[in-house]
Amino acid sequence: MITNPTPQRALRGHRPKRLGSRTAATGDHLVRLVRRLTPRDRWLAQMLYEHRVLTTGQIADLAWPSTRAANLRLLQLYKWRVVDRFQPFLTYGSAPMHYVLDVAGATVVAREEGLEPGDLGYRHERAMGIAYSLQLAHTIGVNGFFTTLVACSRQAGNQGGLTVWWSETRCRRHFGDFVRPDAYGRWCEPAGEFEWFLEYDCGTERAPRRVAQKLADYAKLASTTGITTPVLVWTTNAHREAHVRRALTEARAALNDPLCVPVATTTASFRSDAGLNDPSQARWLPLEASLQPSRRLRLIELTTAWPHLPPLTETAANTTSVISKPAGLLPTAPPPQPPHPHGTSGGG
Repeated sequence: MITNPTPQRALRGHRPKRLGSRTAATGDHLVRLVRRLTPRDRWLAQMLYEHRVLTTGQIADLAWPSTRAANLRLLQLYKWRVVDRFQPFLTYGSAPMHYVLDVAGATVVAREEGLEPGDLGYRHERAMGIAYSLQLAHTIGVNGFFTTLVACSRQAGNQGGLTVWWSETRCRRHFGDFVRPDAYGRWCEPAGEFEWFLEYDCGTERAPRRVAQKLADYAKLASTTGITTPVLVWTTNAHREAHVRRALTEARAALNDPLCVPVATTTASFRSDAGLNDPSQARWLPLEASLQPSRRLRLIELTTAWPHLPPLTETAANTTSVISKPAGLLPTAPPPQPPHPHGTSGGG
């Protein structure tokens, strides 16, 4: 017989106690964080600054062995005001927790780069404002594309790895005079290295025409920089992909030099032979395949679809060498995978 039952209120969920925003920005709190934050924690703060918002599952894909392990550490970071969180409303079911950078995390990021917190252009209200943004689903979709690549590269036996991941904000600051990609990435395997701009189609009515119209801007960027960078288009389903491919084919035919903008598409509903929704697998269909039947290619195999592309070298791939470094951003984007060995440990 239980003589001392647990009070019902102790079984209910409650909001964890956390510091006030003013206290979190003080020097005393930052001194305490010096011995509490691991390299992985500080790296996560940089990733949230770069990519704005990540879900619990995406954070686990990036740097933790399980969602449970990620949740345990994220709770501590939330209490310390390194990260903040929100949970969007869904009509059916429940959305995962979404995390953004908080005031203490922003201060840590700034100090590590030798900057004043104000130099980052960070405001807590603006960081949390993405919870109400119409672009939230699009941003989460783009970030999920890259965190899936990181998760797959962490699996045993996988020889590929994501080496560069630039956010839409960084791309806009580098290439905004020409075009505004949703992201930029580089994937490396023993067979070679591949870079691309990502256009993520959420299925809105005007998206196919909007993406197609951007091909002229990508052509202008290639002509100005002398660097031809493929464009990958992610769509929602097979019907949508066919619609997008028709619009892209028409738009590219109007270019003076169609070869300067290589394009390939895929769909979220496609599953590879392994049954995985992995962007690195054989799921990409070059636009030229519209003219003749062709199998879908792995990410690294796309280099064979466009033999006119020069080998990817540091000079050719380093877009900062032809576009001036933007102000107001970190000197370099954080690497897409956490520092060793904390990226594989279970705790903090």
